[in-house]
Amino acid sequence: MNDLSRRRMMTGMAAGLPLAAILADPLLARAAASDLEKVSIKTYDGRSVNGMLAMPAKTPAPTVLVIHEWWGLNDQVQAMAAEFAKAGYIALALDMYDDKVAPAGDRDAARALMKAVKPAQGKGTVKAWAEWLLDHVKGNGKLGTVGWCFGGGWSLNTALAAPVDACCIYYGRVNKNADQLRTLKGPVMGHFATRDKWINADMIGGFERAMDTAAKTYTTHWYEADHAFANPTGTRYDEEDAKLAWTRTLTFFAKHLKG
Repeated sequence: MNDLSRRRMMTGMAAGLPLAAILADPLLARAAASDLEKVSIKTYDGRSVNGMLAMPAKTPAPTVLVIHEWWGLNDQVQAMAAEFAKAGYIALALDMYDDKVAPAGDRDAARALMKAVKPAQGKGTVKAWAEWLLDHVKGNGKLGTVGWCFGGGWSLNTALAAPVDACCIYYGRVNKNADQLRTLKGPVMGHFATRDKWINADMIGGFERAMDTAAKTYTTHWYEADHAFANPTGTRYDEEDAKLAWTRTLTFFAKHLKG
């Protein structure tokens, strides 16, 4: 069996399976990611940045910027972009690490990649992709952002740097003050875990108070779970809460991007 036949077989197997089953199986995740198109653009400072694009069956369509965890732009995140495309969105999974991906489970490698992202360059990267999606010829002019952990924080950073219509955060850093949050255009939805030792109640409480002061719209959802509860490849995965968070995310985006 050649590679194309194998990919078609795996893609067929993935059809109809729940999202968690696809993400948890490396072969199925790779098959789901295989139909994405690699695209490159230039940032304002002249850097070339890459991403993987998933297109929906029908256009014009709203757009979603998908931002990876600290592991990098792996097959799992690309499969998430493919799922957004199935739901009717033009989805771009950006690459913050310049084609580098941490080996599965290698937390030290992931931490090193994450720390290598300079804030100014990161901001330039997400802003360039946000503007690219907003100007996409097949888009409807609406943009949402979503990310997990490292990507969750950058989902919020993107919404502070560009006119984002809906921002979704999965257990990402939200330690911003009211002045920083005043540039938000659209509402923010956050998914947070009660047993998360990093993105904890103190941080979220401060974020909510700052959002109130800035007169911005937000919704926070709490789950009796651990950090990274929505990642089926990890040991802290919570199937029920991950499914609920995904449903809430799709409802949130449909309301603010498709209406």
